[in-house]
Amino acid sequence: MSDTVMRLGVVGSGSWATALAKVLLDNGHAIHWWVRESSIIDSFQRKRHNPRHLTSTWFPIERIEFSTNLDTVLRAVDVVLIAVPAAYLEAALGGSDPASWSGKNVISAVKGLLPGSNLLLNDYLLQHAELPLPDYFALLGPSHAEEVAAEKLSYLTFSGMDTSMAEQIAAHFSNEYINTLVNDDILGVQYAAILKNVYALGAGIANGLDYGDNFLSVLISNAADEMAGFLKKLGAYHIIVGEQESEDPVTHRMMPNYAASVYLGDLLVTCYSLHSRNRRLGGMIGKGYSVQVATGEMNMVAEGLPASNCIHQVNESRVRAEMPIAEAVYRICWGGADPKETFKVLETQLI
Repeated sequence: MSDTVMRLGVVGSGSWATALAKVLLDNGHAIHWWVRESSIIDSFQRKRHNPRHLTSTWFPIERIEFSTNLDTVLRAVDVVLIAVPAAYLEAALGGSDPASWSGKNVISAVKGLLPGSNLLLNDYLLQHAELPLPDYFALLGPSHAEEVAAEKLSYLTFSGMDTSMAEQIAAHFSNEYINTLVNDDILGVQYAAILKNVYALGAGIANGLDYGDNFLSVLISNAADEMAGFLKKLGAYHIIVGEQESEDPVTHRMMPNYAASVYLGDLLVTCYSLHSRNRRLGGMIGKGYSVQVATGEMNMVAEGLPASNCIHQVNESRVRAEMPIAEAVYRICWGGADPKETFKVLETQLI
């Protein structure tokens, strides 16, 4: 653990926010926690667990200062972790006083673009509160909330322009069940986290259509290649597994390639795991449920659904990468295309 004292805040009360709050509390920290609904706070304080998510996870309430006022939380902390679904970010953050963000380090655990504007969270905070990019960090990696809460070993990557501060922040999360990595590819890791949810929808659709493991392996390996092509056009780096570009000047070991965990690892776990809500939603769509009915059956947000629309718009307007898998998911989810017919065409586009 780092000796640097940081006053820590958490924004959001979904499963990912709850799991990350547990990590900080397990490491001995006190936290300020913004929760939108006072009824959730009341239940939390009485029963010592989140009444809606990860309900078997117990919390030391005496080290949590809850509030429904975001400005109150922001003014009390040095570092604020945001773990809110992208679709709800503007509603959660838009009413805050821009001055409350001044001098804060922001950690984003968001895995989506803001619908409508197609902005990353760092771009939104720059517009809303003039938050400079060096004060912004992204926390991502192959890690389902359920497994983090169950203390199963997980790897989290902290990305930021200021890698020294990223290391200090990462140290507050590191423990016996969380291994931390640091890089400076702030753009790449955020878009990779968005894309992997889109591809997990596709993997779920394939599963629902009764494709087998052989096809699924081809689909996901092609998705990895498709993701790398998109990220490369965006200017991201360290995106190809197996590429080490330089060696450490002290140890003379090859410098780490972060594609192995934060890119490929996150893609694999989201496409294959039974914990994956995007895979689950895709499976229902593949079995014939309409998008509207499938989303209504789920009690959690599947970020891949809005992300598939956002990525389509971003790619059409400025990236122009070849993305047959992402486009197939977009047409099924947003264009009313028949999943079976769409995947029949996709079969001929995979290698």
